[in-house]
Amino acid sequence: QVQLVESGGGSVQAGGFLRLSCAASGYTYSGPCMGWFRQAPGKEREGVAVIGGGSTYYADSVKDRFTISQDNAKITVYLEMNSLNPEDTAMYYCAAGPAHACWGWYSGYDMEYWGKGTLVTISS
Repeated sequence: QVQLVESGGGSVQAGGFLRLSCAASGYTYSGPCMGWFRQAPGKEREGVAVIGGGSTYYADSVKDRFTISQDNAKITVYLEMNSLNPEDTAMYYCAAGPAHACWGWYSGYDMEYWGKGTLVTISS
């Protein structure tokens, strides 16, 4: 059974830093696409960043502020978030899918597994 467990969310002031982690287990993808998505209250889910096939992809809104990485075993994926602002407040979800899920990744349509989310709250 595939499990994705997020951690690292919390409340910080604008300009602060958070590091999210996602521990994955149980999937058998070779070269998976893994990443982070978020959903703010009253808004649709949006892509934040994904990593797969040796490449990383970022939403324009987080580029140069967030960094996605993963361990060599591709079991844990991280999201380092700098210069946080109130617009980053959302539930952040980890997701995993086959390699092609990183193509046209923003919607998360091809991601097959999702974590339960970790809440990030940024105060001004």
